[in-house]
This record gives sequence, structure tokens and C-alpha cells, in this order.
Amino acid sequence: MENIQQQFVKIFGTEWGVMLFSLASNMTFILAIVIPLLLGVAYLTFAERKIIAYMQIRVGPNRVTFFGIPWLRGWGQPIADAVKAMMKEIIIPTGANKFLFILAPVLTIMPALAAWAVIPFSPELVLADINAGLLYILAMTSMGIYGIIIAGWASNSKYAFLGAMRSAAQVVSYELAMGFALVCVLMMSKSLNLGDIVNGQQGNSLLNWYLIPLFPMFLVYLISGVAETNRAPFDVAEGESEIVAGFHVDYSGMAFTVFFPGRIFQHDTGRYSDINYVPRWMVTSG
Repeated sequence: MENIQQQFVKIFGTEWGVMLFSLASNMTFILAIVIPLLLGVAYLTFAERKIIAYMQIRVGPNRVTFFGIPWLRGWGQPIADAVKAMMKEIIIPTGANKFLFILAPVLTIMPALAAWAVIPFSPELVLADINAGLLYILAMTSMGIYGIIIAGWASNSKYAFLGAMRSAAQVVSYELAMGFALVCVLMMSKSLNLGDIVNGQQGNSLLNWYLIPLFPMFLVYLISGVAETNRAPFDVAEGESEIVAGFHVDYSGMAFTVFFPGRIFQHDTGRYSDINYVPRWMVTSG
């Protein structure tokens, strides 16, 4: 990295070289986080479809492949779905607030992606090593509720609005439970920095992990994280009486598609934030 920085300084000068190198390295790191996240969401959805198809004695996605390779049939389906979503028209209902209608999906996915900025992948590999990392994650993941409420209100539809209210009530409720579960970790680690929380669990015994003494709180945290994604059995946002999808019932095209990665990114953030209870890089590095 130092050699690359010296090349930037040599080409652009000291002041601009350091600034451009910092910008380029941060953008590279951001892409290194976002691209695997997008692929992970795509193929986790593909796995879910195949598993559900197996449970219902169906085949599931089995047509789209890569370069005509027979044993990869179905593996190209997430890419085909993404291309189809990008090409479909975004239909805005009559009477809807156009600005807020488009803003809502952005408010759902952007905070979920931004929360990954403070997740430490190793002791030195973290995009933003801030002291209030845990508080930052809670703040970012909580902002997704604004996208849900705005989507329901901007659609100018009673069905969407009722779905938004149900979803917002559920998310806020489980956010409280998740916050109290993380307070226990904060009390044990005496720090909001995720790196310090991991380092506080160092030792030769599993008893040093917060998972053991705080196991009931870990279960609360785990259940709350699943509930916030509005997935079964916590899918109360999808009203059975209306037979509609909830707050995003009036969305189509890419605007509709963006809601799902946003919720799953938040779920993935919560799962990777299990380092509050299990020091993940210690597990992977031995």
C-alpha cells in the first residue's frame, strides 16, 4: 500500500496524491464490502427459493445457466432477476407523492449499507474504526423504519399505509428488545467500539465469550434480528385480510426490488454483529 501511495504522490503531488490515494483506497474497500453483500443477498434468495421448492415438492429455478453449462442450471436466475428488475418500468400511482415515493426505497437500503462501515473484519481491516461503533449500527439500522413509513404514506393507499403501520410497530418493538440485549454487552465490555468488544472476549476458554454468560440476551437479540426483517413467522406486515404485500404493495420495478436487499442487509448486519457475543475473527483465525 505504501508503494501505491508513493506512486500517487509522485504523479499528483503531495497534497493531491495523499487525498486521491485515500479516496481510491476507501472506494476500493467500499466496493469490496458492497459487491459480496449484493451477491450474498442474490444467492441467499436463490437458496431460499430452492429450499422452499424442495419442501413443496417443486423443482424451483432450474433454467438460467452460465455459458450453457448444464450443471449450473438455475444459478444464473438471480442475475436474470436483477436485470429484469432494472429494465422494468417504475409505475407511480396517481395521487402519490412522487418525490417521497422514490425516496422511500433509498432510505431503506442506504442506512443498511452504511451500517457495514464500522463492522471489523479483522483487527486491522475496518472501514471506519469509530469509538461509538455499536451506537452507530443501532442508529443506522433504526433509520430503515423511515423508509417503511414514507413508502406507505407516499403511495396514497390505505392498504400500503396500514401495512406500513404494522411493519413500523413491529420494527420499533423489536428494536427496543435488541437495544436492551446489546446494553448487557456494553456493560460487560465497557466500550461501544466493536473492536474493543471483540478484544474483551480474548482468552483460551469459551467462557470468555459473552455468549455464555449472556445466552438469554443472545436469544433475544437473535429473535429480534429475524423479526426486524418481517420474515416468517414475523411477517405481520403482510396482512392476510388484504392479501397484499404490505407497505410496498404499490411499488414495481427496481423500486420494489430495492426494499428486499435493504431488509436483508440489515439482517446480515445484525448477524455479523454477533461479534458482540462471539468474537468472530478469533474463531476464524484460531
